[in-house]
Amino acid sequence: MKLAVILVNYNGEKYNTACIDSILASVGMEELKIIVVDNASQDNSMRLLEERYAKDERLELLRLDDNYGFSRANNAGTDRAREWGAEYVLLLNNDTEIVPDMLLQLWACAKRHPDSVIVPKIYYSDDRKRIWSAGGSVSPVIKKVRHIGLNEIDEGQYDQEREIGFATGCCLWIPMDVIQRAGKLDERFFLYYEDTEYSFRLHKLGISIYYYPKAAMYHKVGASTRGADSPLCAYYIARNWLLCNRLHLGRRFPLFLAYYALNRTACCLLWLARGKRKLVRATLQGIGDYRKGRFGRAERC
Repeated sequence: MKLAVILVNYNGEKYNTACIDSILASVGMEELKIIVVDNASQDNSMRLLEERYAKDERLELLRLDDNYGFSRANNAGTDRAREWGAEYVLLLNNDTEIVPDMLLQLWACAKRHPDSVIVPKIYYSDDRKRIWSAGGSVSPVIKKVRHIGLNEIDEGQYDQEREIGFATGCCLWIPMDVIQRAGKLDERFFLYYEDTEYSFRLHKLGISIYYYPKAAMYHKVGASTRGADSPLCAYYIARNWLLCNRLHLGRRFPLFLAYYALNRTACCLLWLARGKRKLVRATLQGIGDYRKGRFGRAERC
């Protein structure tokens, strides 16, 4: 079995080494390639990777000429993985660390559920008994996604393998045959909701998503946008949530719009009360860009 792990790097100097070292420490993976796709980073991250892993043929660096976002970078990595002959790809955030047998456990699950996407149990990196995601669920009417087990202390309550509705892009095990059938990530999203849209697309095609708790990892949450209280986060959520649900809700989209208006209004009022006007401006900019059909990277935020 040939597995390609794809990491997207954008100024990830302080994250990459711990992530890559944890992958290289994996057990049971004889044919493994790590493809680091760089979105035109301005720090020393790529030079440091070249120096540290120069003699390790398992690591390959792929440089893009601009910051094209999460989806396009992963798609470029997927294309390179296909050229290498990978049977599976693992899309993995570079602000993570995996346990030594995570890849082996995902492979064991994949053999039981061929042609399915699989996600592990994900803990907070700075609180390693606290769950960030034990799979994801989708609400039945407006298709709002949530992480199962978010912020709960792990006491074994999510130790059952099961089929789920939503797979976070933090870590996605995908067979190449599924990518051939479902396509790659939608590059209009740039950042946020590309995983939600992909999950919805998979379900429409009858492709299952499984959560497998014996596979585990740790996530430094919020590293790509400096956390949930950032203008970038507010912008992309405001814009991309609309785009994602427009693509998949059909007749229920007007009902979603009513909920969306209440939800974003409540957030903006809360931000205003806290003096966080930049988040309000970013939200309004995201909504405006959605209406104008401006997707991809935000011009300014």
